[in-house]
Amino acid sequence: MASNHSATEQNTKRHKVEGPKKHIIAFLFSVLLTFIAFATVISGEINKDFIYIILIGLAILQVFVQMAFWMHMKDRGHTFAIIGILSGVFVVFTCVIMAEYWAWW
Repeated sequence: MASNHSATEQNTKRHKVEGPKKHIIAFLFSVLLTFIAFATVISGEINKDFIYIILIGLAILQVFVQMAFWMHMKDRGHTFAIIGILSGVFVVFTCVIMAEYWAWW
């Protein structure tokens, strides 16, 4: 009986339970990033090239927030998934660069 109790204690210590506080903060941050993107586009007084840069930066931040908090990539044990995602990003960027090169040639 004592061994079952100690195994349960070790299991709860190993898996840290997150409360809703971090998820609420991540959700509000995602909504804020989306609002900033919409406000930037709707304003219409900013140069279009600068708007594209702002939108790309906000999209990259949004991806990191989504991966860290909603897909739990910040936790241990997700190395294989991270390697798969990075491999996919590498393939996509390679395809885009080769398509640009082919179109310009």
